[in-house]
Amino acid sequence: MDVWLPLESNPEVLSNYMVNLGVSPLWSIVDIYGMDDELLDMVPKPVKSLIFLFPCSKAHEEFRAKQDEELKDKNVEHPKSLFFTRQFVHNACGTIAVIHAILNNPDIEVTEGSVLKKYLDSAKDLSPVERGELLNKSEEFKATHEQNAQQGQTATPNINDTVYHHFIAFVQVDGTLYELDGRKNFPVAHGPTTPETLLKDSIKVCKQFIELDPSEVRFTLLGLVPTQ
Repeated sequence: MDVWLPLESNPEVLSNYMVNLGVSPLWSIVDIYGMDDELLDMVPKPVKSLIFLFPCSKAHEEFRAKQDEELKDKNVEHPKSLFFTRQFVHNACGTIAVIHAILNNPDIEVTEGSVLKKYLDSAKDLSPVERGELLNKSEEFKATHEQNAQQGQTATPNINDTVYHHFIAFVQVDGTLYELDGRKNFPVAHGPTTPETLLKDSIKVCKQFIELDPSEVRFTLLGLVPTQ
């Protein structure tokens, strides 16, 4: 598996990254400071996607494997408009989460000829596996990712450093809340939601992740929102 530098869970870095990929600067990534209603109500609206960063503990890995097997047996069909890609590049989960957040919100403008638009045009009719392989082969996407991975407040990571955290995205497509994780074989549907309730409905799922390993506190919540 190819390896990229890990992205920092820094809203400024991720917002700059989106612009470099071709996303309209009218949209940004912001910190979400907690899960109680008062803090969630302070997040700019509408929240188009919740991006969740969590540690890959043994409990989470076991749950992921079990859930994947259950989804395989159910053979669930998802809307054709849902954009889901597999992850075949180590440390690319931040990029995968941004792709899922943006491309499942078609009202967010992506510039013609940009890195992300070229990827979308080539990937839209492919399977999730083929989309992941296409990303793996994209030198332009890799260069843009790694340029942004060297920004932020922490020291630039070594490409061989062990990374314990993983990014996923939650989006609303056709009235259903989807968890999109490139390391899983399938999207995970979490029931009905609306653009107005996406944030709080996603938080309910995040709390289930946290309950898998109650001793762990290293979680980060980020929102894709209109630029203030």
